[in-house]
Parts: sequence; structure tokens; C-alpha cells
Amino acid sequence: MHKNKKTEKGSVFLEIKDLIEKSNLNINKEQIKYNEPMKNHTTFKIGGPADCYIIVKTKEELKEVLIFAKENNIPVTIVGNGSNLLVLDGGIEGIVVNIRLDNIEISKEKENVEIKVDAGYKLTILGQKCMQNEIEGFEELSGIPGTIGGAIIMNAGAHGREMKDVVRSIKAFDYDGNEHVFANEEAEFGYRTSMFKNNKYIVTEVTLELKKGTKEEIKEKMDEFAKYRKEKQPIEMPSAGSTFKRGEDFITAKLIDDAGLKGFSIGGAEVSTKHSGFVVNKGNATAKDVLDLVEYIKEKIEEKFHKKIELEVKIVGR
Repeated sequence: MHKNKKTEKGSVFLEIKDLIEKSNLNINKEQIKYNEPMKNHTTFKIGGPADCYIIVKTKEELKEVLIFAKENNIPVTIVGNGSNLLVLDGGIEGIVVNIRLDNIEISKEKENVEIKVDAGYKLTILGQKCMQNEIEGFEELSGIPGTIGGAIIMNAGAHGREMKDVVRSIKAFDYDGNEHVFANEEAEFGYRTSMFKNNKYIVTEVTLELKKGTKEEIKEKMDEFAKYRKEKQPIEMPSAGSTFKRGEDFITAKLIDDAGLKGFSIGGAEVSTKHSGFVVNKGNATAKDVLDLVEYIKEKIEEKFHKKIELEVKIVGR
């Protein structure tokens, strides 16, 4: 895609629209939107427009979009549930691909259970599915508001369990549309990170290894974690989940608390009054509000406690 100064921002989407309409892209028109506000597709309810937003429901559709984008030199950004994401106010250049692959296959053998699940499958729905099928080992992760693909990328975790603890293998596309398979130990899982964070691969399917359990015990644990989440986290307000990573030798939320920043706000962005580790959108917050607040928090923590804190939220856009 060739850009000149006139198409730098405002009408790039028209150029992409023209290219798509002239192409052989075999995707339903309802799945493609242009100049699409990303605030409609993130849990933060923040973000400028994507030049083009395409929902893909199959691996074949994903492959087609990747090949089309490469041939036309159009940048691609992958999103799932938009739950660990801050999209900047200028929006996202090129094509945003929303992964909606959501097949699931459960194989029970003796004590172990193998689940093959697509990247677009939501963790909350998978948690319910595990409970109904009396499969244990996913309870801690079942309340995380995201998709399997996103959870793999950041090695999502809660209540002492992380994705790396339940993953056997991962299928992923490279940006040329070729499929690769990675074993758990090849994924380079770490605290809120994995090799998939480098944007070289797109997670498409994950094989999980869990165990048989009893519905009553699984439900009891899930209810307990859901109660904790409701009481301790600001789930009633738009956010991107936990904003900061925990420190190696400190709890970030406690430092923010101790610095007297709970409830502090800039514009529409606020340090949650319920949990200081969350920045929430209290209404019409911009990405700039969030970033300004984050920088202010970082400065105050370094000034008062000589500790550097890091963002857990992924920032994309222009």
C-alpha cells in the first residue's frame, strides 16, 4: 500500500477498502468494517479508529487476510477480546484482525483430559465447559476476561496458576500464513510473557492438559474465585484488567496505595478506589488520560520508594 501525505491518516481506510473490493478475498462483507472505532472493541472502551477491522472465523480466512496484507504491504494488528489492550487515540494503521476461531474438542482418557481449543475461545466460557464436563485444573483461570490466544501470549494467570501450567502445545501462524506447532517448553513462558509477544506468530489453537474432577468441587472453587474478583476488583468499570505487573520484591498495588494515589485521576482515567492495581475509565477517558496517569504513578512510586513499575497492559496504535 503506497501512502502519500494526503492519505497519511484520514483516507487510508478508503485506499484499503478499494484494494479489498478489487481483491479475491473470500470473506463475508459483514465481517469487514472501515474506519472502525476501537473503543467499541476493547474492555477499556478507549481507542481511535482502525483503518480496517476484519473478523476472521476460520484459519482459512486468517490465512487469506495475511497473504492479502503481505501482497499489499498493509500492516496487520491481531486482537482477541480486547481485554489487555490500550489503543491510542490516533487509532490503528492498516488492518486489525479480530480472531474469532472458537472450536473446541475434548478427549478424556483415564485421569487426564486433553482439550484442543481455538484461540478465539473465551476463558470464562471454557471455565463453564470444564465444570459441566467435570474437568478440573482450570478454575483459577476461568474468570480472566480474555481469549485463549491472548492468555497464551501474556501467559495470563490468577490465584497462583498460569497458562503455562495447563498447556501441552500451541499451533500458530506466521505472518506469511504458514502453520507451526510449538511444545510448552518452546513457548518461553515467563511472568506475563511468552515468545508470542514478539508479534512473529499468531496463536490459532492450543492443546490443554487437565484432569477429571467432580462438578461440585470445581463449582465451589470457581464460585470462590468469582466472589473474590467481584469483591476485590473493579469489574463493574471499563478497564484493561490489571494495569501493572507485580514487582520482583514488592506488590505494585500496595505501593500505589501507600503513595496515597487510590482514587487519583487525570481526565477520565482513575486509579480504582477498589483496587489500586487497576486504572479504570470513569467515563470518556482518552488513551492520553491513561498514559498521563500511568506516567504520574510511575514517577511518584520511583520518587517515594525508589522502585520502577512496569505496565502489564499492551499499548497499540498511533
